[in-house]
Amino acid sequence: MAGKRTDMERQLTKAIVESPLSLNQLAARCGVDVSVLSRFARGERTMTLPTAARVAKVLGLELKPAKRRPKKG
Repeated sequence: MAGKRTDMERQLTKAIVESPLSLNQLAARCGVDVSVLSRFARGERTMTLPTAARVAKVLGLELKPAKRRPKKG
């Protein structure tokens, strides 16, 4: 099991599930195996950052760093 999902994982999962493309179409456009997308969408596995970036690009999303909160010191 992938464990607790990050905000980025939740957003990417939502974009995959809500995409008008089938998982097969999305996988073909991203150059990844459909099983990777399927298992990620079901919360069974994580994705590498390069794979997530390819999926995001095809879905019209942009991966960028989150704003960091100042450290308490």
